[in-house]
Amino acid sequence: MFSQLRADIRAVKERDPACPSTWSALTNYPGLKAIRWHRRTFWLHEHGFVWLARAISQWVRHRTGVEIHPGATIGDGFFIDHGMGVVIGETSIICRNVTLYQGVTLGGTGKERGKRHPTIEDNVVVGVGATVLGDITVGHGSKVGAGAVVIHDVPPDCTVVGIPGRVVVREGQRVEAIDLHHEDLPDPVVEMYRVLQRRMDKLETRLARDESTTAEKGEPVFGDIQTPDDPEGE
Repeated sequence: MFSQLRADIRAVKERDPACPSTWSALTNYPGLKAIRWHRRTFWLHEHGFVWLARAISQWVRHRTGVEIHPGATIGDGFFIDHGMGVVIGETSIICRNVTLYQGVTLGGTGKERGKRHPTIEDNVVVGVGATVLGDITVGHGSKVGAGAVVIHDVPPDCTVVGIPGRVVVREGQRVEAIDLHHEDLPDPVVEMYRVLQRRMDKLETRLARDESTTAEKGEPVFGDIQTPDDPEGE
């Protein structure tokens, strides 16, 4: 128990430069408080005290803003930064040294029974407001970008962004020509508009070139064609 506590405190101090001391981590970090209470409610849940475990978890939710189902399995070195709005479902499995930021949801996709929540492997980082849904696996060392919605398995050492989530970096190599930082992740919608804008620019350049060539040959261009309703070609 004490080794687990030391690992949880060490995770806070290593991953949050604003944490000045062990005492500050224990008293001022709602994420750590939620994790410590979960260690207890998990034991109760595993030993048949299901209602009591759930009641305590709901009390912790009101105190910390973090909702962790007592049935979730969480490994050592787990860190929830800020914590408000984090939801972790019953059959979630979180391995070692995982980091979640505020607003993250590890949820299910329906009313199916059995394993219905994600498995988050070692050293994964899930960004602000991201949602990971269903019985899927986020491979070790991967990063889920802020606001992403992940509904498929993520291979190890990848970066996923967008809605739905897609891999943009795999094993350190860019899958797409996008500069990735946790604080400056690309917006898939903006990227789509940029692609359309580049295509329109190319089409306009080609149209202007074709009109210039036609004018040099003395042939009427589109703007010079006269119709009965437009005798001046306007």
